Amino acid sequence: MVEAIEQFFLELVGKELCVFLCAMIPIIELRGAIPLGAALDLHPLLNFALAIAGNLLPVPFILLFIRKILDWMENIRCFEKMVKWLRAKAEKGKGKVEKYAVIGLAIFVAIPLPGTGAWTGALVAALMGMRFPKAIISVVAGVLCAGVIMSLLSYGVVAAVAWF
Repeated sequence: MVEAIEQFFLELVGKELCVFLCAMIPIIELRGAIPLGAALDLHPLLNFALAIAGNLLPVPFILLFIRKILDWMENIRCFEKMVKWLRAKAEKGKGKVEKYAVIGLAIFVAIPLPGTGAWTGALVAALMGMRFPKAIISVVAGVLCAGVIMSLLSYGVVAAVAWF
C-alpha cells in the first residue's frame, strides 16, 4: 500500500520536484531532501542544486516579512503560543550567532541537524535585526556547506574514504 502511494506521488510530481519541495519544508529542509534524492537515484549535482534552490527559496521572504507576520500573529490568541515558541527558539540561537555575526550565522546554518537550517537561521537573523545583505550571504553560505556535507554523507563519499 505504501509503495503504491509512493509510486503514485512520484509519477504525479516527479523525483526532481519531490526533492525541491522537500527542501522547502521547515525542519526537514535539505537535510532530508538530499538523502531523499540519493534514495531516488538522482544525479548528485542535480540533487544538490534542487535541494539548495528549494531550501533557499523561502529565505528572502522570511528575512523581509517574518517580524511583521509575527507581530500580527502575536495579537491573535490561537497563534500567541506558537509565536512565543518561535521567538524563544530564535532567542536561543541568537546567543550562539551574535558573537560572530555573519560567520556565526553561516556556521549555525551549516550544521546539518534539524533546527539549525535556513529557516531558523533566517528567523534568527531577522529577529537580531541583521541587515538583509549580510543575512542572505550568511544563510546562503551555511546552506551550501550543509548541502556539501549532506551530499557527501548521502552518496557514500565519507564511507568510501573511511574504507581506505
